[in-house]
Amino acid sequence: MNKILLIIQREFLNRVQKKSFLIATILLPLIFPAIMAVLVFVAVEQKKNATKEVVYYVDESGFFVPDTTQFFFRKFEGDVNTAKIAFQYDDSYGLLYIPAFKLSDPKGIALYTKVNPGPNEVGELERILENRIKELKMQRLNIDQKLLDSLRTNVSILNVNLSEGGQEKNSDSRVLFGVGMTCGILMYMFIFIYGAQIMQGIIEEKTSKVVEVIVSSVKPFQLMMGKIIGLASVGLLQFLIWIVLITTLTSIVLGFFCLEMPQQQMMNEMGQQNPAMQNEGAMEFLKMMGQIPFGYVIFNFLFYFLGGYLLYGALFAAVGSAVDSPAEAQQFMFPITIPMLIAYFGLFTFILEDPHGSISIWLSIIPFTAPIAMMGRIAFGVPDWQLALSMISLIAGFILTTWVAGRIYRVGILMHGTKINYKVMAKWFMMKG
Repeated sequence: MNKILLIIQREFLNRVQKKSFLIATILLPLIFPAIMAVLVFVAVEQKKNATKEVVYYVDESGFFVPDTTQFFFRKFEGDVNTAKIAFQYDDSYGLLYIPAFKLSDPKGIALYTKVNPGPNEVGELERILENRIKELKMQRLNIDQKLLDSLRTNVSILNVNLSEGGQEKNSDSRVLFGVGMTCGILMYMFIFIYGAQIMQGIIEEKTSKVVEVIVSSVKPFQLMMGKIIGLASVGLLQFLIWIVLITTLTSIVLGFFCLEMPQQQMMNEMGQQNPAMQNEGAMEFLKMMGQIPFGYVIFNFLFYFLGGYLLYGALFAAVGSAVDSPAEAQQFMFPITIPMLIAYFGLFTFILEDPHGSISIWLSIIPFTAPIAMMGRIAFGVPDWQLALSMISLIAGFILTTWVAGRIYRVGILMHGTKINYKVMAKWFMMKG
C-alpha cells in the first residue's frame, strides 16, 4: 500500500509541477471569460450597427403588405423574369416572388438570392407572409383582431413535487434540463480527457524504458493503480480550480466590458416592459434555483467522476501498456469509447427527454454508461434504490475492469516490438503468474 501511495504522490507532483498543468489550469479560466465577453461585445455592437437588407418583391397576388422590421422592401414594377435579370446586376439581398395564390393553399412563393440565406432571414420572411395571410383570412371571416387577442390566454403550469411526507417543492423542467445537460457533458469530457492522459503517460514511460526501472521495485499492478489514482487526484484539483476561477472571472470580465450576463439582459428587457414581471420573474427564478440540491449534485458528480474515471482509466492503462506508440493505440481506443458515445447520445435522445423512462434507468445503472447517464438524471430526482444500485454497479465495474486491465498490464508493460491485436491481449490475460 505504501508503494502505491508513493506512486500516487509521484504522479500527482509530476503533473502538477509541469508548466502545461499550470498553463491549462490558470490560463483556460482566463481565456474562457475573455472569449465570452468579446463575442458578446461584438454581437451587441454588430446588432447596433447592423443595416437592414434590401429585398425587392414582385407581388402578383396583390395581398402583400411589407413589414420593415428587419428588411427594407422595395416593389419591382415588372414581371418576375425581368426582375431576375435586374437582380443579377443589383447589390440587394434578395428578390421575393409572390404569385397569385389561394389563401387556403399559398404555393409558389420563392426567394431568389445570390448566396445561401441563413435560417433566421428565411424564417422572418415566412413569419411576415404567414401573418399577412392570417389577417386576410380573418377579414374574410369578419373576425376582429382585438376580439381574437382577447380570446388568447397564456397558461403557465407550476410543477410541484409532492413527497411521501406531504412536503411540496416547486421545480422547473427547463432549469433541471440545463443542469442535467451540463453535468452529463462535463462528465463525458473529463473521463475521456484524463483517461487518454493515463494511456499517453504509460506509453511515454514504456518507450523511454523508465518503467523497467520502476517495476524492479514495485509490482506492475501497483504501478497501474498508482498512476490511475494519481491522475484522478490531479483531475479533481484542476476541476475545482476551474469552477472557482471561471465563475469569479466571468463576472469580473463581463463587468469590465460593461456587459451583462444573458439572463440579466433578459430580466432587464422584461423589466422595461413590465417592472412587476421583472420582480416576479427574478424571485421565481431564484426560488427555482434554490430548490436544486447543489450539494447533492456536486457530491454525486465527484463520485461518478471518480468511479467512471477509474473504470475507464484501467482500460486506457491496459491499452497503453500493450502498445509502443499512440498510433498503435487508435485501433483499441474505439471499442473503449463506444459505451461513452452511447451514453452521450442517449443523454440527448432519451435521458433529458424522459429521465424516468426505462431506457434512461438502464443506462444509469449499467456501469459503462452510468457516469454520464446518471448525471443527466440526477437533477430531476432519482429514487434512492436506483442511485444505490447504480453506485454499486459502478464500483463492481471498476473492480472488474481493474482486474482485467491488471492481467494485461503485468505482461504488456514489459513487451516491446510485439505486433499487438486482440488475440495477443487475450493470451496475456490468460497467462498465469
